[in-house]
Amino acid sequence: MTIACAGLSTRLGAVYLQNGVCLLPKTDDHTRRLKMLENDIAGMGGEAVILATIALDRAQEDKVVARFKADRDDAYREFIDKCDNFESEIVKKTEAQHFTYNELEENEFEVKKLQDWLEKIKKLDFYGAELAATAGERLKDCENLLDAYAQRVFDAYDETRWPPLLPSPSSGEGMRRWK
Repeated sequence: MTIACAGLSTRLGAVYLQNGVCLLPKTDDHTRRLKMLENDIAGMGGEAVILATIALDRAQEDKVVARFKADRDDAYREFIDKCDNFESEIVKKTEAQHFTYNELEENEFEVKKLQDWLEKIKKLDFYGAELAATAGERLKDCENLLDAYAQRVFDAYDETRWPPLLPSPSSGEGMRRWK
């Protein structure tokens, strides 16, 4: 584990033990970022101490790992709530028969945000939090719901505005639908 004093960003997935003291698994990426942070702090006239440490025993290590998992599960819970919100929004739009390309584009953007967010959480899930699989399943549900909504938009568009009737290129067929 790596301990850093000062303002280490939670974007690295650190677990804060108390004011200014946090833990991160020791990786090359974390070491590099911590050294950069130390340099930034020194440049502002501050002081940072970076230490490598080990737990005194397995029970202490388990406590630390449990903290990491709990923090990631909190992030996964928030993610799952956003998936619930997305699903509710799609249900409302479907019940209102609001099938437009603008809505589809907005929903695609929301799913992209969910995908990116889940990737960020997974990157910080160093020890395999309990809700990781559930979050992945919920994202897949949102993606499938978006696909179904997109099909409804395409169907609604086809029924109300498309396709026009055009003369067939081969003269004997008369009018046919252009697809």
